[in-house]
Amino acid sequence: MAIANLHETLLSYALRRNALNLEITQLQSQKTLATYSQSDAMSLKSASEREKKAYFKALYENDPELQAKYTDYTEIPDFEDEIDKIVAEYTDKLNELTAWETAIDSQITTASAELDEVNAYIESMKSMLSSNIQGDFNYGLNG
Repeated sequence: MAIANLHETLLSYALRRNALNLEITQLQSQKTLATYSQSDAMSLKSASEREKKAYFKALYENDPELQAKYTDYTEIPDFEDEIDKIVAEYTDKLNELTAWETAIDSQITTASAELDEVNAYIESMKSMLSSNIQGDFNYGLNG
């Protein structure tokens, strides 16, 4: 009877281990998506900044009044404001993505710790099961 209970407990731990492995795999997929999203947002930010710089550079190069007034297109008053708007917009997005990735890392760490605990229990149960079977076998030979 004790062996059957140990075996049943072992199977329940094995089921939990499989569920944790699946959960960790899914979380790692989400982390990959979060990392990709961060890279994509950074790429879009850089593209927006380049586009804005190209716009102001073309504006400066095609306007003799601006050339007389400023030494460079970056000195045009609206230039810094436009770049700051882009930076602020993408900073918020990047902060959200970083928070998401951090939360996923935390979930992975928690699930991994539980998985390690379950694996230790499984090894303990296997050891008890093996020792009980050996004891039962030896009892039968000695009796």
